[in-house]
Amino acid sequence: MKKNIVVTGGTKGIGRAIIEKFASEGFNIATCARNEQDLQKLERDISKQYSVRVITSVADVSKKEELSRFLTKVKENFTDIDILVNNAGFFIPGAINEEEDGVLESMIETNLYSAYRTTRAFINDMKMRRKGHIFNMCSTASIIPYINGGSYCISKFAMLGMSKVLREEMKAFDIRVTAILPGATLTASWEEAELPEERFMKSEDVALAVWGAYTMSDRTVIEELVMRPQLGDI
Repeated sequence: MKKNIVVTGGTKGIGRAIIEKFASEGFNIATCARNEQDLQKLERDISKQYSVRVITSVADVSKKEELSRFLTKVKENFTDIDILVNNAGFFIPGAINEEEDGVLESMIETNLYSAYRTTRAFINDMKMRRKGHIFNMCSTASIIPYINGGSYCISKFAMLGMSKVLREEMKAFDIRVTAILPGATLTASWEEAELPEERFMKSEDVALAVWGAYTMSDRTVIEELVMRPQLGDI
């Protein structure tokens, strides 16, 4: 029987790379994003290339109602969730004292609350089965604040905090919780950067790290995994 993975924000960047990797290993996929055309293309490409089921739903995860529709659709199609990757997030540069009103709330809703709500939707089933692995996509911004990081750093610090709490809570239920902390990765967030491609990590490398953490024995869990470009932070 094929296993099932849920990845929020799966049409681009790290999320897409994770889906590609796990689909290649025979996992059924469930994902959401805001763009319907991107989701349709992903569904066609992945299901055709890897012969797995792909469940998609248009959803802005910062909106509770839209996220709830996605989670309901997943439960209607997949009995068990083996892996959850809380990947959806976005970045707006700015300083705390200069950001527009509402930027913090927007990033907290997307980068933190969506992960909190998605986790709560599946965690009780994982606890009952005493099986599952939750990956929270944090950032090096979760541990080192930087100028012009503002609300993004705040939201990612909070995401790492949630991951640490969840790790402690899930120990007794044999559920693994891993925080991934990638540095600059070549995704849409860096499209405007005037830097050579080689200066960034590949999304595929982050996906390989997630796969490696998952495939370790049940006796081992990677609690936090920090990844940076070879030449360091940007």
